[in-house]
Amino acid sequence: MTSCGVVGLKTVAEVKKENSVELAVGALAAGRIVLLTDREHPERGASVCVDPGLLDADTINFFVSYARGLVCLAMTEQRMQQLGIPLLADDSAREGRPVFGASIEAAEGVSTGISAADRARTILVASHPDSDVDSLVMPGHVHSVRVSDRGVLVTVAPAEAAADLVAMTGSARSAAFCCVLGDDGEVADDTELRALAKRFSLAMVDVSEVVDLRLKTELVVERVAEKEIDSAYGGRYHAVVYRNDMDEHEHVALVAGVLDGPEPVWVRVHSQCLTGDVLGSARCDCGEQLAMSLEMIARNGRGVVVYMHQEGRGIGLANKIKAYHLQDQGRDTVEANLDLGFGEDLRDYGMAAQILKDLGVTRACLLTNNPAKVSGLKKHGIDVAERRPLQPPARAHNVDYLKTKQQKLGHILDSGALEVVRRENSGGE
Repeated sequence: MTSCGVVGLKTVAEVKKENSVELAVGALAAGRIVLLTDREHPERGASVCVDPGLLDADTINFFVSYARGLVCLAMTEQRMQQLGIPLLADDSAREGRPVFGASIEAAEGVSTGISAADRARTILVASHPDSDVDSLVMPGHVHSVRVSDRGVLVTVAPAEAAADLVAMTGSARSAAFCCVLGDDGEVADDTELRALAKRFSLAMVDVSEVVDLRLKTELVVERVAEKEIDSAYGGRYHAVVYRNDMDEHEHVALVAGVLDGPEPVWVRVHSQCLTGDVLGSARCDCGEQLAMSLEMIARNGRGVVVYMHQEGRGIGLANKIKAYHLQDQGRDTVEANLDLGFGEDLRDYGMAAQILKDLGVTRACLLTNNPAKVSGLKKHGIDVAERRPLQPPARAHNVDYLKTKQQKLGHILDSGALEVVRRENSGGE
């Protein structure tokens, strides 16, 4: 196997036009190297990875010559136990960092252990299904890393993504990988990564794309409680509470009527807003949008409100209150989030799509002003056939907030109505 030559894959530009995950899986199945990036957490660095059962000395030589990081073998905890590999620590997983086990060496067939051939031999032995505790010695020159047996559905990290990609080829959930360093010895930046991929025709795939594919093709939510409830806004709903292993939150779906049939189901995906939904805060329109959605679905007699545990567009309640303090000092809602070190909107709609799929909803009429919800659900396999707006009357205390959502977050709002309210409020004060 020639790992570091041109391997016949398409160019980076061509890869962008196709399914990156499929190209990566095809490359791994052929024993080729794949470049795995992590756009959401660039500080973790990108890695080159390969099916550990198909590598050779050339692969390891490529790792140390062009990636320059630690040569690692990702395995599930069960596999590490079979091989007698102890964990060094397990608290780093909470920070998204690799969970290292003892370094390993093949018990036979190696000399110093450090050569490319020796490290390839070690990885091949550790990956062989017949190997056991007598097959390895410790410490050695290959670093073991524990990955979740459910991969990125539990831990969204490069090691898990690499092992998931290999598992998609039909091999065991494991991967040989090496972090990519730049010429200056620091984690390689995007320019360096693209240059590396182009030079060696490496398929490129991002951790987020692995997550998206698994959420699109697998069902990971679990129903934990169900009960009929009556809403003060009208209508009787079947409440279904969901849990999952990814975000460790509980989400709830309020279902009205029978959801099957060819017509799109009316759907509201609503992010929890304690201050607006419960306390009636005048800073936002969240509570009013929730009430409007429940009323509209009750009148329609058929639909779903998916109530997501995503306070403050994903930043959490404490940080939301901090953002309020910054807003009182003159920052808008987007600027406040950025000042706190967060993105404009951290919400992901993969879990909402999972809940809808579990309910049998694949075609929706979405009640929203936010085009990101439309694209987010579509990306995860929900056909959004129609969008219906939700625009409660603007108030003196939230008109600037609404205009920020329109201008900076792309929400589709009636600008004329906002301006009219602004003039009315100004004239009345």
